[in-house]
Amino acid sequence: MIGKKIRLERIIDRNSGKTVIIPMDHGVTVGPIAGLEDMRETISKVVAGGANAILMHKGIVRAGHRGTGRDVGLIIHLSGGTTLSPDPNAKELVCTVEEALKLGADAVSVHINLGAETDKEMLRQLGLVSEKCLEWQLPLVAMMYTRGAKIKNEFDVTYVKHAARVGAELGADIVKVPYTGSIESFKEVVRGCPVPVVIAGGPKMDSDEDIFKMAEGALKAGAAGLSIGRNAFQHKKPEKMVAALCQMVHKGASVNDAMKILQEQSK
Repeated sequence: MIGKKIRLERIIDRNSGKTVIIPMDHGVTVGPIAGLEDMRETISKVVAGGANAILMHKGIVRAGHRGTGRDVGLIIHLSGGTTLSPDPNAKELVCTVEEALKLGADAVSVHINLGAETDKEMLRQLGLVSEKCLEWQLPLVAMMYTRGAKIKNEFDVTYVKHAARVGAELGADIVKVPYTGSIESFKEVVRGCPVPVVIAGGPKMDSDEDIFKMAEGALKAGAAGLSIGRNAFQHKKPEKMVAALCQMVHKGASVNDAMKILQEQSK
């Protein structure tokens, strides 16, 4: 398993054992939203802020390759689905593990919506990708959400801890789930998942402080890091936001510390 361990160290900080991932796979789902028009520029900013890894689709790897600056871990997303679909919750594999390796990936990710009408197909996809990742010694990030007719509240800890456990049970090395809203409830998620758990950033928030409070709560509950997309790359100063989040994750900075970092570095 040394190959997988080496690759995990490219997306997880060796000293803190935690990670800050910036997902930028939104172009397939909703198109070229603000912050993702010029991928090379955006990647340069989040890398300058200290991100451990970026996450994107296979076709954007070339558009985002900078050729200069600090190196960063690369996670290639294997799942695709659009808001134009009759079922936006349905995700299909649009890239293989072998393709991702050829593109230089340090890890791959898949998106699963438990509770969706097609969740059995998505679970099958997760199982197949997990098998290939084991064969090639490639880390797997499972983005686990609960969305569908039976799901009353996708942030309910009952659903979130189930989703996290499913990801771990089917072979993920890192599981990404929504934050449940409190330290105590998220402790249940972490306690029931035997692999590192990172939180999703969710929709764009109005307040920087709210982002930091969410991050602090998750970290205090035992989260292994953050996977923050729109709240990072759509920020007016992406590199500053990422730098503040990295200080929270890797150095234990508080919400107040993070706000000071954001304000000081914005001058």
